Amino acid sequence: MLNSMTGFGAAEGAVAGGRLRVEIRTVNHRFFNLAAKLPHDLSGLEGDLRERLRRDFDRGHLAVQARWTESPERPSALAVDHERARAVAAVLRDLQQSLGLGGDVSLELVARQPEVLTWSAEAATEVGWAAVEPVVGQAASECRAMRAREGEALVAELGHRLDLLETAVQAIARRAPERLVRERDRLRAAVTEMLDGRPLDDARLAQELAFMADKLDITEELVRFRAHAAAARQALSGDRPAGKQLGFLAQELGREVNTMGAKANDAEIAQQVIAMKGDLEKFREQLENLE
Repeated sequence: MLNSMTGFGAAEGAVAGGRLRVEIRTVNHRFFNLAAKLPHDLSGLEGDLRERLRRDFDRGHLAVQARWTESPERPSALAVDHERARAVAAVLRDLQQSLGLGGDVSLELVARQPEVLTWSAEAATEVGWAAVEPVVGQAASECRAMRAREGEALVAELGHRLDLLETAVQAIARRAPERLVRERDRLRAAVTEMLDGRPLDDARLAQELAFMADKLDITEELVRFRAHAAAARQALSGDRPAGKQLGFLAQELGREVNTMGAKANDAEIAQQVIAMKGDLEKFREQLENLE
């Protein structure tokens, strides 16, 4: 089954002692295009992320955001600012002497002063791709599932448009021979009136009729249209990305419809051609979202 390029998937899991949430949003794009927004400590994993997602997404614009919902554990250490401790002790002794106070300037008193003792985080432990990949994989799976559901609806709509186009072609094929007979009779009557009772040159008339029939004949266009429509149905029934192939086939279908319209010389066929152009335009619009 073919996939849409519109989808969303999210997953959250334990990573490096914290919890990481990954969200993937996809929309249509001619190629695979990744825009990743990662925490600073995961920025080095963008290459691995790109390689992993290319396995699941053939094309489309992928907006990926990862964020910590719970920060990973960071080892910390108690640090002593010796310079500040000495300065604090010296100031306290000067204050003691200037005020004539007794007692000692103790370690406990100095340690209680601001910024003498501080807890500092050590360098963050590097988070490897192996720890992040399961969360990314789950988010990608959710997104793929949504794209598959959307793709199923797209395939049904595209198939419906092909049904309408093929029904119109059948009507045109039935109408085409009647048009040639009518044009033959019209031409015969016009020539007879112009001759005003003089003998009719049947050989010349047959030559003109053959020229007219060749000019108005749409048999080749009908054959090619049916072949392109059959190829489009085959692509829709496959399980490989077919958006680009179907785009080309839609272009070829449009070319045959335009030629039939140019050769129509018939109001009913012209109306069918107008309706077909509308259905083809809707077919192309839906293709924009097909992978």
